[in-house]
Amino acid sequence: MDDFLTVNQNAWDNRTELHLESDFYDLPGFLAGNTSLREIELAELDVRGKSLLHLQCHFGQDTLSWAREGAASVTGLDLSPKAIAAATSIASELKLDDRANFVCGNVLDARALVQGEFELVYSSYGVLCWLPDLTAWANTIASCLQPGGLFFLAEFHPIKALMDGYDYFHTGQADVEQEGSYTENSREAENTMVSWSHDLGEVVSALINAGLVIESLREYDFSPYDCFDNLVEEEPGRFRQRLEGKPLPLVFSIKASKPLV
Repeated sequence: MDDFLTVNQNAWDNRTELHLESDFYDLPGFLAGNTSLREIELAELDVRGKSLLHLQCHFGQDTLSWAREGAASVTGLDLSPKAIAAATSIASELKLDDRANFVCGNVLDARALVQGEFELVYSSYGVLCWLPDLTAWANTIASCLQPGGLFFLAEFHPIKALMDGYDYFHTGQADVEQEGSYTENSREAENTMVSWSHDLGEVVSALINAGLVIESLREYDFSPYDCFDNLVEEEPGRFRQRLEGKPLPLVFSIKASKPLV
C-alpha cells in the first residue's frame, strides 16, 4: 500500500503543476470570482452556515468555492503536498484562510489528520478509483461526520469506465498504467498511476455497512467535464456519450446521512 501511495502521490504532484497552468481549471478565472462547482453538486447540496470536510480536494478550488457559497468553515485533504501547498496559497490570496484549512495525507487517515466532526463531508469526480478499499473509505467518512451530518458524493459512473475498457466490478486487482493528464496541456504517458475499479453496488453497500443511511442515489446522462474521449457537448456544460443513439450514464451522486443515535 505504501508503494501505491507513493506512486500516486508523485503522479498527482506532477499533475498539479500542469493543472495550475491549464485552461481546464482556469485558475485566473477562479481567482477573479468564478466558481469551480458544477450544476449537479450546486443543485443537490446546501452548505450555508455549515462545516465541510472535502476529501481528495486536489488544489482546493471546489473547497474554496464552497466557502464562497457560504460554508461556515471548510477543510480540504489531499495526498499531494504540491496540491495542498497550492490550495493554501490560493486561500490566502483570496483572503479565505480564516475559514479554510488544508491538510496533506492519505484520505483513509482523515480521522487522525483533521480535528472534530463535520456537518458535511464532500467528495467528487474521479476520486474512488484511487482507493483499493471502499470499506475503509466509508468507515472514515462515518467517523468524520457528526450525528445528523451528511455525506455527498458526485462521481463518474462505472459504466463509463467499462466502456473505456476497465472492469465494471471490483476485482481487487489494480490497474497500473502510464498516463498523462485529462487537461488540454497533458504530456502523454508522463506518470505511472495505480487505480482500482468499483461498481455502484460496492459503493452503496460500503456506505450502508459503515452505518450511514442512503438518502438519495441519482444517475445523470451527462458529464459536466469534457475530460474523456468520445464525449459530445450536446448542451452547454453537458457532455454525453451515446451507445446506439442512447445516452450512457456518466455521473452518479449519493447522499448518505449519519443517524442521530
